[in-house]
Amino acid sequence: MDRIRLTGGYELNGTIPISGAKNAALPLMIASLLTDEPLVLTNLPRLTDIATLARLLAELGVEIEVLNSKSEWETLTTRTEGRLSLGADQAKRLAGFGPDAKFRPGGRTLRLTAKTIESTHADYELVSRMRASFWVLGPLLGRCGEADVSLPGGCAIGTRPVDLHLQGLEKLGADIELDKGYVIAGTKGGLAGAEIRFSMPSVGATHNVLMAAVLAKGETVIENAAREPEITNLAECLVAMGAKIDGIGSSTLRITGVDNLHGAEVAVICDRIEAGTYAMAAGMTGGDVTLTGADPSLFEAALQALSAAGVTVDHTDKGIRITRSGTPLTPVDIVTQPYPAFPTDLQAQFMALMTMADGNAQMTETIFENRFMHVQELARLGALVSLHGDRAIVSGVKSLRGAPVMATDLRASVSLVIAGLAAEGETTISRVYHLDRGFERLEDKLSACGADISRLPG
Repeated sequence: MDRIRLTGGYELNGTIPISGAKNAALPLMIASLLTDEPLVLTNLPRLTDIATLARLLAELGVEIEVLNSKSEWETLTTRTEGRLSLGADQAKRLAGFGPDAKFRPGGRTLRLTAKTIESTHADYELVSRMRASFWVLGPLLGRCGEADVSLPGGCAIGTRPVDLHLQGLEKLGADIELDKGYVIAGTKGGLAGAEIRFSMPSVGATHNVLMAAVLAKGETVIENAAREPEITNLAECLVAMGAKIDGIGSSTLRITGVDNLHGAEVAVICDRIEAGTYAMAAGMTGGDVTLTGADPSLFEAALQALSAAGVTVDHTDKGIRITRSGTPLTPVDIVTQPYPAFPTDLQAQFMALMTMADGNAQMTETIFENRFMHVQELARLGALVSLHGDRAIVSGVKSLRGAPVMATDLRASVSLVIAGLAAEGETTISRVYHLDRGFERLEDKLSACGADISRLPG
């Protein structure tokens, strides 16, 4: 199993290209199930989660092609004994670990064609690896009227129930039962529009119900919908495919169902979580880093917190410039809340930054109950953090010390990288497969800016 080795104490200086957003790319890929025409997606990141979902979509009947360096389409899916699949070697290539493993700026372009849905069964073996795989439930119900989908897996950061997904789909007319870890869903005469109000703005439930509703008969109103930019990216993709959606970007979505959707070409938005992560890394180490392709409007709350901490944030025509030279970090309290507030996916990274602030900072986590698992690993590096239920009090220290640490989930793993960049001596991070799920060639991007970081093959 691979590890990341780094030696702290080096400023970051240079340019980091921001990749397409994983959290946008995944629902966009799933949207290909809604039409028998090709959906072309540009700016896809090279990540293991992309490859995992591609394998699942292939088993459902989606043909997947990649635009190669010669501007020719290459088919990745193969058919064996009548079954469509995407093999391990092709999956590695999508994840950036194949023959072209060296980092190359600029995302992949995929063409996904679900001419025929060959299966409505999403197996536990794949869905358990990544929570977003569960979002195939809505599109399969909308197009086929039935689905058999494993309950999801993914990072162990809380119970993360799917009750809002199921309640919303039941409002649209789906009959749902749970059996041996699977959601068995069907409809009698197809889905029909309904008024749905979520008790909380769930990103996953909004994705799932939105994709089901575009093919439902009549009008659907989703109240208290999540407003994340990735949902806007999906909604605009669906409109490009022929869906009728009003209120995009707001907490109220009105969907008028259509009989069918057609193909389209859509770009994946930039990854605001990756951009925020590298901004915090630059703030932690000091230096001067430009995040090209980053859109500051997508994570304003995080940039405001960085500025309050004493990190200089400048908007440029290329993206965002992050600088800090010698000034001590100021402690800043944050509360994670749904968009547009401070994102839970940047809480661990900001905590790492605050471990060397001049004073105490309070982190309040309101989204996931188990999202402080990185605290014990930060403590191995010398961080002082005390937990009080949903609050963590971070007492800044003068210095951190390198040590062996272990990643516990995707965002927690990169917080250890940020801390290690500033720690004295060597830090090794194990279980970095978490990193590979959401950060495209992180070690290459950081080393290009002066970090002493490398991957140690397992």
